[in-house]
Amino acid sequence: MSTVHLFDNSHPQSKGNKLGDLEKTVIINSLMQTSLAERDNNWVDDFVNNIDQANLTLAEPEVLIGSDGFPYFNLRTIASGESFKAFVIQTELDNILNQGFGVAINAGQDQSDWIFSHGDMVNLRLNGEFYTDRSTFSSKNEKTVITKDEDILIGQPAETILPRRLRNAIREFLVYSGIKNPKIALIARDYKDEELVRQDLVFNIIPMQFRTEKEFEAIMTTIGWFLPRHYSFIGLDELSLENGFQPL
Repeated sequence: MSTVHLFDNSHPQSKGNKLGDLEKTVIINSLMQTSLAERDNNWVDDFVNNIDQANLTLAEPEVLIGSDGFPYFNLRTIASGESFKAFVIQTELDNILNQGFGVAINAGQDQSDWIFSHGDMVNLRLNGEFYTDRSTFSSKNEKTVITKDEDILIGQPAETILPRRLRNAIREFLVYSGIKNPKIALIARDYKDEELVRQDLVFNIIPMQFRTEKEFEAIMTTIGWFLPRHYSFIGLDELSLENGFQPL
């Protein structure tokens, strides 16, 4: 299989290329010396707080398909004394988002040092962090269904929640998957109480549109890979929201 080179990685780092933060690079390289078994919450915090601005470089192949079936830029940390062309996640973030990829760090046959989904990259752009712990989206532990008597507010997600290129990526995927006219809405629950209010994205997707429940679940899993991890979303029949759905 031939390898497609999306970046020129054949030359050492030159003056014209933007280097990342050298202090963060040292921190990341030091973290890599910690065995997998000893990587605790402090290790994770240090890693996610420094990796986006550290110097990395593209590995071979430059893009890989993970065991989950999704595409990732294949990045690795820098060896001591190595000549390299820097790949800095923050600097390349627009390109990563435009390609619709995630990022793998030091991918291995059995395990990678870290895997960032496309949604993690989206969250980095929107919120300046890979992962957001507190938000107005429903908890993952909640059963995201709408009851008949529930009072909800229906609208559309703003650009700050669902940027245009993310909309495009999800729409293209859904059309490719057989959803002829994908639509979306944003619902707010308990919206009259600032302490209780929570929201969910809603797509016009239901299991009956697919041959098997497994196919429906695969579609929803892929949507989740595109979205930041703290987002909650459900699929509903269009009639459930009256005129609330709009084309994705």
